[in-house]
Amino acid sequence: MSAPPAPAPVDPFDLPEVLGTASVVWRADDGLAGHRVRGSLEPEGGDAVVCDLLAVDDAYPSPVADEAVRLSAHQAWQHGQVHLASYDGRVTMLVPGTAFTADLVLEAVARFARALGASPSSYAVLLRLGD
Repeated sequence: MSAPPAPAPVDPFDLPEVLGTASVVWRADDGLAGHRVRGSLEPEGGDAVVCDLLAVDDAYPSPVADEAVRLSAHQAWQHGQVHLASYDGRVTMLVPGTAFTADLVLEAVARFARALGASPSSYAVLLRLGD
Protein backbone atom coordinates (compact mmCIF):
# COMPACT_ATOMS: atom_id res chain seq x y z
CA MET A 1 0.00 0.00 0.00
CA SER A 2 1.47 3.37 -0.97
CA ALA A 3 1.65 6.24 1.45
CA PRO A 4 -0.88 9.06 0.99
CA PRO A 5 0.52 12.31 -0.37
CA ALA A 6 1.95 14.64 2.24
CA PRO A 7 0.05 17.92 2.42
CA ALA A 8 1.71 21.30 2.86
CA PRO A 9 0.37 23.29 5.84
CA VAL A 10 -1.73 26.37 5.05
CA ASP A 11 -1.89 29.38 7.35
CA PRO A 12 -5.33 31.02 7.09
CA PHE A 13 -3.67 34.43 7.21
CA ASP A 14 -1.77 33.64 3.99
CA LEU A 15 -5.08 33.42 2.12
CA PRO A 16 -6.54 36.46 0.34
CA GLU A 17 -7.79 39.06 2.83
CA VAL A 18 -11.11 39.35 1.00
CA LEU A 19 -12.07 35.89 2.35
CA GLY A 20 -12.20 37.42 5.82
CA THR A 21 -13.92 40.69 4.91
CA ALA A 22 -16.46 39.97 2.16
CA SER A 23 -19.49 37.75 1.73
CA VAL A 24 -18.22 34.40 0.48
CA VAL A 25 -19.86 31.37 -1.12
CA TRP A 26 -18.20 27.97 -0.91
CA ARG A 27 -19.39 26.22 -4.06
CA ALA A 28 -19.09 22.45 -4.51
CA ASP A 29 -17.99 21.26 -7.96
CA ASP A 30 -19.81 17.92 -7.56
CA GLY A 31 -22.06 16.07 -5.12
CA LEU A 32 -20.98 14.90 -1.67
CA ALA A 33 -20.07 11.34 -2.68
CA GLY A 34 -16.70 10.15 -1.46
CA HIS A 35 -13.99 11.38 0.85
CA ARG A 36 -12.98 14.42 -1.22
CA VAL A 37 -15.29 17.18 -2.37
CA ARG A 38 -13.76 19.66 -4.77
CA GLY A 39 -14.98 23.21 -4.56
CA SER A 40 -14.07 26.87 -4.49
CA LEU A 41 -14.47 29.92 -2.30
CA GLU A 42 -16.05 32.79 -4.21
CA PRO A 43 -15.78 36.12 -2.40
CA GLU A 44 -17.95 39.03 -3.46
CA GLY A 45 -15.65 41.42 -5.30
CA GLY A 46 -12.67 39.06 -5.38
CA ASP A 47 -11.16 36.17 -7.26
CA ALA A 48 -12.26 32.60 -6.55
CA VAL A 49 -9.91 30.39 -4.52
CA VAL A 50 -10.00 26.63 -5.04
CA CYS A 51 -10.84 24.97 -1.74
CA ASP A 52 -11.67 21.31 -1.22
CA LEU A 53 -12.93 19.21 1.67
CA LEU A 54 -11.16 15.98 2.65
CA ALA A 55 -12.59 13.40 5.07
CA VAL A 56 -9.30 12.21 6.59
CA ASP A 57 -10.50 8.92 8.12
CA ASP A 58 -11.39 7.16 4.87
CA ALA A 59 -9.02 4.20 4.56
CA TYR A 60 -10.43 2.01 1.79
CA PRO A 61 -8.96 0.94 -0.54
CA SER A 62 -6.03 2.90 0.92
CA PRO A 63 -5.69 5.63 3.55
CA VAL A 64 -6.30 9.16 2.26
CA ALA A 65 -4.19 10.71 5.02
CA ASP A 66 -1.32 9.48 7.14
CA GLU A 67 -1.60 9.17 10.92
CA ALA A 68 0.04 12.55 11.65
CA VAL A 69 -2.36 14.39 9.33
CA ARG A 70 -5.36 12.57 10.80
CA LEU A 71 -4.22 13.44 14.33
CA SER A 72 -3.81 17.13 13.42
CA ALA A 73 -7.25 17.21 11.82
CA HIS A 74 -8.89 15.59 14.86
CA GLN A 75 -7.07 17.87 17.32
CA ALA A 76 -8.11 21.00 15.42
CA TRP A 77 -11.72 19.77 15.25
CA GLN A 78 -11.74 18.97 18.97
CA HIS A 79 -10.79 22.60 19.62
CA GLY A 80 -13.51 24.03 17.37
CA GLN A 81 -11.18 24.63 14.43
CA VAL A 82 -10.56 23.10 11.01
CA HIS A 83 -7.10 22.01 9.87
CA LEU A 84 -6.00 23.55 6.56
CA ALA A 85 -3.52 22.04 4.14
CA SER A 86 -2.62 22.16 0.48
CA TYR A 87 -2.90 19.11 -1.78
CA ASP A 88 -1.64 19.63 -5.32
CA GLY A 89 -1.78 23.40 -4.82
CA ARG A 90 -5.43 23.29 -3.69
CA VAL A 91 -6.38 24.65 -0.27
CA THR A 92 -8.11 21.80 1.57
CA MET A 93 -10.14 21.67 4.78
CA LEU A 94 -9.23 18.45 6.59
CA VAL A 95 -12.26 17.10 8.41
CA PRO A 96 -12.63 14.05 10.68
CA GLY A 97 -14.81 11.34 9.15
CA THR A 98 -15.07 9.16 6.08
CA ALA A 99 -17.66 11.07 4.03
CA PHE A 100 -19.61 14.31 4.02
CA THR A 101 -23.16 15.30 4.89
CA ALA A 102 -24.66 18.73 4.35
CA ASP A 103 -24.40 19.42 8.09
CA LEU A 104 -20.71 18.48 8.17
CA VAL A 105 -19.95 20.75 5.21
CA LEU A 106 -21.74 23.65 6.90
CA GLU A 107 -19.78 23.09 10.10
CA ALA A 108 -16.44 22.87 8.28
CA VAL A 109 -17.09 26.10 6.36
CA ALA A 110 -18.21 27.89 9.55
CA ARG A 111 -14.96 26.84 11.26
CA PHE A 112 -13.02 28.03 8.20
CA ALA A 113 -14.72 31.44 8.38
CA ARG A 114 -13.83 31.79 12.07
CA ALA A 115 -10.21 30.84 11.28
CA LEU A 116 -10.07 33.89 9.00
CA GLY A 117 -11.65 36.14 11.62
CA ALA A 118 -14.91 36.33 9.66
CA SER A 119 -18.41 35.75 10.92
CA PRO A 120 -19.80 32.43 9.72
CA SER A 121 -22.96 34.34 8.76
CA SER A 122 -20.94 36.05 6.00
CA TYR A 123 -20.42 32.63 4.38
CA ALA A 124 -22.89 30.59 2.34
CA VAL A 125 -22.61 27.06 0.96
CA LEU A 126 -23.83 25.88 -2.42
CA LEU A 127 -24.06 22.10 -2.67
CA ARG A 128 -24.69 20.02 -5.77
CA LEU A 129 -27.09 17.11 -5.91
CA GLY A 130 -25.89 13.75 -7.16
CA ASP A 131 -22.55 12.03 -7.30
